[in-house]
Amino acid sequence: MEAGAVNDRFIGQRRALLNVMQERGIHDMNVLRAFDAVHRHEFLPSSVLHRAYEDAPVPIGFGQTASQPSLQALYMQVLQLKPSDKVLEIGTGCGFQTAVLAQLADRVYSVERLRDLSVRARERLDALRVSNVALLVGDGTIGWSRYAPYDAILVAAAAPDVPGPLLDQMAEGGRMLIPVGSRDVQRLVCIRRVDGRYTEDEVTACTFVPLLGRFGWESEAPRG
Repeated sequence: MEAGAVNDRFIGQRRALLNVMQERGIHDMNVLRAFDAVHRHEFLPSSVLHRAYEDAPVPIGFGQTASQPSLQALYMQVLQLKPSDKVLEIGTGCGFQTAVLAQLADRVYSVERLRDLSVRARERLDALRVSNVALLVGDGTIGWSRYAPYDAILVAAAAPDVPGPLLDQMAEGGRMLIPVGSRDVQRLVCIRRVDGRYTEDEVTACTFVPLLGRFGWESEAPRG
């Protein structure tokens, strides 16, 4: 089947998802256009293609999920991304959010702990000719200091506290969104750096997979 035919198959579902996102408070037209331009089904495993345009997290393997689209859109709406922004993403995952960010920002630097996920994301991004994204396999809690400071930082996994290295890599006037809390329940907080000081505002309650690393959780939760 040709790619165009596959895309046509999902047009109705994609537009329905955009309507749901608007009903859930996403009103930034730049964000909505970016989500319309990047096709989520092109980044997901074939086993979950039928769920590609649900407004829900879906499994992508290795115990990880692709986040709920309306929550990803909320991240971008709150951060008020500009075309000149340099963005750090912690948690590349399948690469879908990375590709959406690439529509909104000048450069995107994305860190993924799991090499297999990063490789797959790179393959998909290259196939779609997304050229303003750099990927790194490593500890996301350390960030990517080589290209700091960043105008915006998005963390797609939950930390017990905000990692210090990520705070250090925020530009003056920079914004960071990160889920903070226990392994089971977190609050999504927006941190801003103004005059060298940090302010914090709660955005919403949320539930994410744990952010593993030196400045996050040490390991996966024990299984009973």
